Amino acid sequence: MYEMKNEYLTGIEFIDNEHRRLFEIAEQTYQLKNEEFISDKYDQIKALLEELKDYTRMHFAHEEEYMQSIGYKKLFTQKVQHQAFIDWLEEQNLDEIDSEFENQDAVVDNILKYLTDWLVHHILETDKQIPAQES
Repeated sequence: MYEMKNEYLTGIEFIDNEHRRLFEIAEQTYQLKNEEFISDKYDQIKALLEELKDYTRMHFAHEEEYMQSIGYKKLFTQKVQHQAFIDWLEEQNLDEIDSEFENQDAVVDNILKYLTDWLVHHILETDKQIPAQES
């Protein structure tokens, strides 16, 4: 269901490859949401959030380093948006779902909705504006 489509390509190979991985994480989230045979998804949710935090930090660092190297004028705007995403991830409190299985699917839904909206809008409206460096 979640995949990197041509419309999301920026023309910057390493950014596109890293975006592919973010879509893969969104797909994993979707699969977890639809997993009917696991009643307690706490460990999977926690692992997913940790992977998302680690991967986005790395991706944002790479993107920002590239933008810095080409003198991209909208770097500050990108940094603000990246930090907002990281802050949102940090705010996800798993304590409230530790013992309540019924809340877990709602948490996964929330992560998936935020991730999907952010990925699509950020790539289409912001990342696609980053110019590819001439070789």
